[in-house]
Amino acid sequence: MSLPAVHHDPSLPERVTIYEVGARDGLQNESGVIPLATKREFVQRLTVAGLPVVEATSFVHPKWVPQLADAADLVAALDLHGPTPYPVLVPNERGLDRALEAGVTHVAIFGSATETFASKNLNSTYEDQFAMFEPVVRRALDAGVKVRAYLSMCFGDPWEGEVALDRVVTAGERLLGMGAYELSLGDTIGVGTAHHVEALLDAFGEAGVGVDRLAMHFHDTYGQALANTYAALRHGVTTFDASAGGLGGCPYAKSATGNLATEDLVWMLDGLGIAHGVDLPALAQTSVWMAEQLGCPSPSAVVRALTAG
Repeated sequence: MSLPAVHHDPSLPERVTIYEVGARDGLQNESGVIPLATKREFVQRLTVAGLPVVEATSFVHPKWVPQLADAADLVAALDLHGPTPYPVLVPNERGLDRALEAGVTHVAIFGSATETFASKNLNSTYEDQFAMFEPVVRRALDAGVKVRAYLSMCFGDPWEGEVALDRVVTAGERLLGMGAYELSLGDTIGVGTAHHVEALLDAFGEAGVGVDRLAMHFHDTYGQALANTYAALRHGVTTFDASAGGLGGCPYAKSATGNLATEDLVWMLDGLGIAHGVDLPALAQTSVWMAEQLGCPSPSAVVRALTAG
């Protein structure tokens, strides 16, 4: 298997954390229900491949995301006290109740920077979502559970268009202010470009939010995910969400196609000489295996290139 030549840029971070979302964000938009055993093996393979964080599932009501209806059973099959964290998404207090009953140690909440997406994704208003999240975060922290926050539609919304930078910063500050240890900024429909990324990170910096509190979550709808990742790297961001094989999308925003493929991210990081701890061949084989389970080829360019022939 070929690997990229390494040309290190000392101005870039020496190491990054890849926050793997394939088992949750990657599978939530599949048309069919995936067997529990397949999901469990997928998570285990991702762990063996060296992903430092593997988001396992979501405790959303099965009515809304039937593909993840077996969340409690999947979590029960994982080692929640081992070296690899397995965060789960929780939309509200009921979701948190289920997560706490399952013994999870990391949860994530997911907010919206826009009014329309808050309505479609959370059945809430923009303002009311914060009142909904506050007791979730407080109770999770009281239980000794770490909380991460996602913020969707940070670059553009299919119903509202471009989202103002100050609106994204205000929403992000409110989520961090509740006690989330990290804020993942989502380009949910993949419309962001490199300078837009820089402008948003500058806006957070001007508000006093350092890049050490921020992660980036890019979708590759328009082929910009790696360029946007590089722009964020140059700004000092060191945590990036990615999905093995490029799986995923958002069931409530049909223009949200696949996530940044973890293999594509790893290939770029390897070429830049940036450490990440992931075994690229093992990861690529995992994505090939998962594509076979789903009955469709992997969207990842690197997976296709490494496994051709």
